[in-house]
Amino acid sequence: MAEYQAQNKAKLISDVRRRFEAEYVTDKSDKYDPRDVERLQQDDNWVESYLCWRHNVVDETLKMLDESFQWRKEMSVNDLTEASIPRWLLEIGGIYLHGYDKEGNKLFWIRVKYHIKDQKTILDKKKLIAFWLERYAKRENGKPVTVMFDLSETGINSIDMDFVRFIINCFKVYYPKYLSKMVIFDMPWIMNAAFKIVKSWLGPEAVSLLKFTSKNDVQDYVSVEYLPLHMGGTDPFKYSYPPLVDDDFQTPLCENGPIASEDEASSKEDIESDGKETLETISNEEQTALVKKVNIIEPTFKAEENEKVDSKMKAFKKPLSVFKGPLLHISPAEELYFGSTEPEEKKALITLTNVTKNIVAFKVRTTAPEKYRVKPSNSSCDPGASVDIVVSPHGGLTVSAQDRFLIMAAEMEQSSGTGPAELTQFWKEVPRNKVMEHRLRCHTVESIKPTTLTLKHHAFNMSDKTSEDLYLQLNRLLESNRKLEDQVQHCIWFQQWLLSLTVVSLAFVISLFYLLYS
Repeated sequence: MAEYQAQNKAKLISDVRRRFEAEYVTDKSDKYDPRDVERLQQDDNWVESYLCWRHNVVDETLKMLDESFQWRKEMSVNDLTEASIPRWLLEIGGIYLHGYDKEGNKLFWIRVKYHIKDQKTILDKKKLIAFWLERYAKRENGKPVTVMFDLSETGINSIDMDFVRFIINCFKVYYPKYLSKMVIFDMPWIMNAAFKIVKSWLGPEAVSLLKFTSKNDVQDYVSVEYLPLHMGGTDPFKYSYPPLVDDDFQTPLCENGPIASEDEASSKEDIESDGKETLETISNEEQTALVKKVNIIEPTFKAEENEKVDSKMKAFKKPLSVFKGPLLHISPAEELYFGSTEPEEKKALITLTNVTKNIVAFKVRTTAPEKYRVKPSNSSCDPGASVDIVVSPHGGLTVSAQDRFLIMAAEMEQSSGTGPAELTQFWKEVPRNKVMEHRLRCHTVESIKPTTLTLKHHAFNMSDKTSEDLYLQLNRLLESNRKLEDQVQHCIWFQQWLLSLTVVSLAFVISLFYLLYS
């Protein structure tokens, strides 16, 4: 079934490319930007996004491509840069990308109170929307955004239906599949009629993506850490320019510094882990006698469960998908999976493989630098070699679906050194267009450890409890259970007595009635 679907998708993509070239591009090439036409022939995901939005109907897809490509040329989308936008528009902070919703989608903020209807500036505002969307599309390649229409403190002067319609068309025609949902916050009653018109523009399928919210329910879609104070959130972010808002990726904790410090950290970890193992070994000897005494877990059953867990852990740890980039193959391709409870399950593994003939420098950045330890986070990979990167939450912090990791890679010259100082200087000098970037999302899965083993680790591996203390606690627990059983028995006896009394009373009443009326 999957193979058939893949073949059908490939056929549809091929048909779209062939027909668009024959029916739209021939003799009309000046209508479109040649870079868009070339990308259409090379980027399967781009073609598929248009097909999906038009339910795989090729004729409708072609019309959509024609409209989209003409708009892209008219707006010079491929050439839009920071310099294309008036500085005052960037400074005001009415439109920007920042934060994530609960599903891990990027938030595209539109602060309506900063928009005043003005025909002289409307084109520049449209270009600003296109600039941010195109910038995001080139980075994320198909991952949707959640539009945050913040209508707080807005008045009649902010209502601009032409601008709203442009935003709607961006997601309906120009950037299909990029809209996750549109969260409308604190809409004034005066705008009710306006948004009825907006619904008609969206169409019946997209209307379900509109989410009207207030301070009481906006947290259903966005957690407080990414909501500003006026929405009931705790996000301390305050927009400022320059530079452009780019809160996506920062340096994680424990980025590689001098090799000595890394070795010292490793040694410290090893000493701590050795100490834990020693304590566990001592306590395990005491626990063995205790377990036999209370007969909680049979040894043979434990061995079987341990084997199952080991095999599951191996499968869990092994990255199966691979992103094949021009410099590095990266596994996993899209998501890092973290366990939710057990410490050994919380670590995730990223494997980098150098597919070039030169040394490749790499570094790892994250959207939540305070949460994670990444080792190594700034290093190099020899030609044909592989490097394993271990990612683990720091200090027991919780992994979130909003968290992202960015892997940056660039080829180094053969004469370049690969020490910390050389790598620092290399990243300062390497041109941006020479850097390969790949992004990974985070995903949390439930613990795969069986309940019996969880009991063993959490109930028994307690350094501040002796085996006698545990034994006394178990005895108290058993005594409590016995008392509870006695209480239940008393309740049952009382219910039986009450039932018997009821039956006798009923018999007496019937007999009395019979004597009186016979």
